[in-house]
Amino acid sequence: MLKGIPPLLTPDLLKVLADMGHGDEIIIADANFTAASLAVGPHGERKPLIHLPGASVQQASAAVLALLPLDRAVEQPVAYMKVCDTPDGYRSRQQREVMAMLEQDGHATPAQCLATERFAFYERVRHAFAIVLTGELQPYGNFLYKKGVIGEPLVA
Repeated sequence: MLKGIPPLLTPDLLKVLADMGHGDEIIIADANFTAASLAVGPHGERKPLIHLPGASVQQASAAVLALLPLDRAVEQPVAYMKVCDTPDGYRSRQQREVMAMLEQDGHATPAQCLATERFAFYERVRHAFAIVLTGELQPYGNFLYKKGVIGEPLVA
């Protein structure tokens, strides 16, 4: 255990977060997510698959985002899986709660969160840096976070 590090962040997950660069994406997924098959990249490479079976998507998201800045250079650094067969703008209670946490903690507004059709979401996952599989039982609890920059402001 380290001071100031959320206890949900395992050594393997801390390494993944440290290895990610600007623009890399990480997935926080529910327990139903097809993580094992999607952890194989487009060229057969295996991406890190971290298991957090005792955590919810919201808990895992809060822990990861305590250390990972979101990309401010893009309009929507957060994506989530749209619930199938629902009208545009629909968000499950869990999706609303995660987005409320994102806004409350100053990470992103709901407008910066892109609802993404299921198979389009899977395609983005194929190119993601890593997947974190939680114990979340609420379906469609899948979020993607694009890493931003850590550093000092530019000096002119």
